[in-house]
Amino acid sequence: MSAPPTCPTPPAAVAFSGVSMAFAALGRVFLCLDEDFRILHSSELLDRLVAPGAADSLAGELVENVLGAELFGAGGALRATLLAGERREGWRATLRVEHGRPRLVSVTAAPFPRDPSGICDPRVHYIVVLRPAEEEGTDAAVTLFDGLVARSESMLRLFRLVQTLEQSEVTVLVTGESGTGKERLAQALHNHSPRHAGPFVAVNCGALPGDLLESELFGHVRGAFTGAVRDRVGRFELAAGGTLFLDEVGDLPLPLQVKLLRVLQERRFERVGESVSRAADARVIAATNLDLARAVREGRFREDLFYRLRVVPIHVAPLRERREDIEPLASHLLARVAARRGRALRLSPDALRCMIDAPWRGNVRELENALEYAVAVCRGQTILPEDLPAEICAGAVEAHWRPHVVNDSEPAARPLPAADGAAAAELRAILEAHRWHREEAAREMGISRSTLWRRMREAGLIH
Repeated sequence: MSAPPTCPTPPAAVAFSGVSMAFAALGRVFLCLDEDFRILHSSELLDRLVAPGAADSLAGELVENVLGAELFGAGGALRATLLAGERREGWRATLRVEHGRPRLVSVTAAPFPRDPSGICDPRVHYIVVLRPAEEEGTDAAVTLFDGLVARSESMLRLFRLVQTLEQSEVTVLVTGESGTGKERLAQALHNHSPRHAGPFVAVNCGALPGDLLESELFGHVRGAFTGAVRDRVGRFELAAGGTLFLDEVGDLPLPLQVKLLRVLQERRFERVGESVSRAADARVIAATNLDLARAVREGRFREDLFYRLRVVPIHVAPLRERREDIEPLASHLLARVAARRGRALRLSPDALRCMIDAPWRGNVRELENALEYAVAVCRGQTILPEDLPAEICAGAVEAHWRPHVVNDSEPAARPLPAADGAAAAELRAILEAHRWHREEAAREMGISRSTLWRRMREAGLIH
């Protein structure tokens, strides 16, 4: 670990002061980083943007502690591009400075060229320019918000809502399909709350049977049931002063729903086997992939508990409904996955198009798993379509060519271009016979998956 930087030499100090004033006039904060990504200098505008003394407090601090490890930590998206000698702009991140409120900022980062004149501080290897995110539009911008990456307006609205709730401890119900990032969003709600210094405790309500789940939530005393050989603290007590995240809350058995309702109403609970009432000092954030309104109608979920949990409802849209997020998500996840294996990889345009067109029924979790697979099988430095799981590209092709209905009884497939001829029709027939599973179709034709992919492109079956 390098030592904290010393004061710059007078010429460097003069140069930095001049640059800082110029950027301050444009409303930008200017950071200088050394080769270890430690902050050497911060412009004084940071004091007005965040808190007095913020600029001086960052001297010697790792930039990943200020703008997030997802961007500047090992395998971070911007760190990787800077090490490759590239410049990046249009990213957003949460700026965190001690004693200051988190602030969403736009980030531009670039390598700093060597200065033959010797005027600038020779230790500077990279520069980072920040400006308040609210000063720019949202079009085509990528936002990294507490580990969540997005470009779509639907997700950016969620980020703004999280910031709106910064001073609130209200109960929140997060809904959405499996793999959309509900727990990540719950973590962001905790981080941007008055309880951010307290613990974030998560429990999966669908992972345990009801009797064990009750003990998990509320704790138990010795002898409460067979196997209870000592007292145990429950998750509500562990989350005191912080946030308790109840994942898959729709799977709670009805008897436990009654007990949870009482905790939310009275802010008190008892351990299993004990009659002593204890204070519940935890904010509750719940999540589910079920339609709780329907569960209420069917008698599987209590209506009063539903409304107690749903004080602020937040819905996370599935990935297929926000396809503009796929490219930045894929790039971000690929950098992280590849870094764990000591590699630097990129996506080919064809592979990216395949990923954008895929249905992603498993959402972001499936996307990350697909990239894990691709990194494992890729032999070069560029991930090609044939490096992706077969069902991803097959799903993309199937979605692209799914028949549309001409009338109530007659489905018609999208027609092939006239120039494709009999060969294209034959190729399509083979693919349909194998339900667009490329590996099986290639095996029948006696060709490789990459050759099949090329022939599909030539035939106009994919774009």
